[in-house]
Amino acid sequence: MSKLTGKVAIVTGASKGIGAAIAKSLAAEGASVVVNYASSKEGADKIVDGIVAAGGKAVAVKGNVSKADDAKTIVEAAITAFGKLDVLVNNAGVYDMKPLEEITEAHFHAQFDVNVLGLLLMSKEAVKHLPKGGAIVNVGSTVSRVTPPASAVYTATKGAVDAVTGVLSRELGPKGIRVNSVNPGLVETEGTHTAGFIGSEFDDWIVASTPLGRIGQPTDIASVATFLASDEAGWLTGQRLITSGGMQ
Repeated sequence: MSKLTGKVAIVTGASKGIGAAIAKSLAAEGASVVVNYASSKEGADKIVDGIVAAGGKAVAVKGNVSKADDAKTIVEAAITAFGKLDVLVNNAGVYDMKPLEEITEAHFHAQFDVNVLGLLLMSKEAVKHLPKGGAIVNVGSTVSRVTPPASAVYTATKGAVDAVTGVLSRELGPKGIRVNSVNPGLVETEGTHTAGFIGSEFDDWIVASTPLGRIGQPTDIASVATFLASDEAGWLTGQRLITSGGMQ
């Protein structure tokens, strides 16, 4: 039997990149998956089609996690489609690197609204349905430890994710709900290509600083998220697993 047979999971921001890899990994282990997307219906449908073609179950659900009504709609869609909810993966996130002198209110809120408020709103709605043994997996980042220049706002959001993970693990532990995070280093995705990270001096520095000598791939992160979602991680909560090839 697979790790997640009979489980139902929501993955936010799952139309591409790390989220898509997590959705496919959860489905491969037997979970029925809600593939959430904010704008790319085509991308989400492609992930769903791939899961279904491989014999799994999935539906695509549009919603902006930073909006309370949308968060409720996403969770209700999981209940409508599959009858229950066991796992929430808070993956949806945005990043926009700017030096201090270019930070604006809009720059701040664009990232905090999705990366932090969205995580809280989705968790709030999911907890109404998660059973004892349920799991929340947050996607953090090593930036909260590495603190690279020109990333003050984004790094602050991921530091907040670390803090919220710890708080919710204590708050929800008595209900039997586990809360952990997977914290990737630089990962090769559509987004990091578009942002110019891949093939840059920053990329070179990351590789040189990584004991395993490469940047991450989405599947590297997905396998850890799947473990945290499964009963194999049943004695883990409040943990932040650095998934960076050894870069600290």
